[in-house]
Amino acid sequence: MSELETKKGRNLTIHLVLQVLVILATISQFLHHNYYNVLLCVLTLALFNIPKIVDRRFNVKLPTALEAVILAFIFSAEILGEIHSFYTRIPHWDTMLHTMNGFLMAAIGFSLIDILNRDPRFHINLSPLFVAFVAFCFSMTVGVVWEFFEFGMDQLAHQDMQKDFIISTVRSVEINPSGLNDIITVPDIQQTVIHYMNGSTPATLVIEGGYLDVGIKDTMKDLIVNCIGAVVFSIIGVLYIKNRGKGKVAASFIPQMKTQEEIEADKMKRKNKK
Repeated sequence: MSELETKKGRNLTIHLVLQVLVILATISQFLHHNYYNVLLCVLTLALFNIPKIVDRRFNVKLPTALEAVILAFIFSAEILGEIHSFYTRIPHWDTMLHTMNGFLMAAIGFSLIDILNRDPRFHINLSPLFVAFVAFCFSMTVGVVWEFFEFGMDQLAHQDMQKDFIISTVRSVEINPSGLNDIITVPDIQQTVIHYMNGSTPATLVIEGGYLDVGIKDTMKDLIVNCIGAVVFSIIGVLYIKNRGKGKVAASFIPQMKTQEEIEADKMKRKNKK
């Protein structure tokens, strides 16, 4: 058995194991009447088919490492993060996923440009730095669009995708009693008391240790770590182009277009299975 076939076999095993875990999670959430989580599980199973769809519909060859990381990323974000509350239970879980997202999206953006750059039908010859720059911009655009989605879900569907932080210092011109554009600093906040109406009943909530920041810090943190992931892959991508065929790390994450021979071979395999 070749090394490629061995890697594909491992990916198939990973795919099957993750599918079984998601199905078990679906049953568990259904029995506990958590129907929103059931929908998340169904969405996860649908997302698991993305590599297969890309392979068959677009004739794009996904490296085995990239496919495995995509599956792990989806499972970590939806099942572990959302349903099992890893976002709040595990420190920096969200940060890790956004960093990984920046890296993966840069790889995908890089491959889109690199495929065009190498295709003889297109008369373009972009420098390695420009290809890396486009990959970086693609990754950051995806990151920003995702933050738009999180904000929209928080505002329209009353979710809390933009997680809050407790901060101990506030600097703002809004609380300046003079109305001037001068910053007022409130340092070392010990406690915040919130008075609100719970239906028709007055209620009080006490936040210890500071002031509740409503998602701004989380959004900026997500974009910063997305940027770090994108920069890391962009550097790897530049080295990959300059030393074509020698960059094992980049080659493990950059999709490639299938050759006509590979397309025909895949068709024959699917035909024989039928």
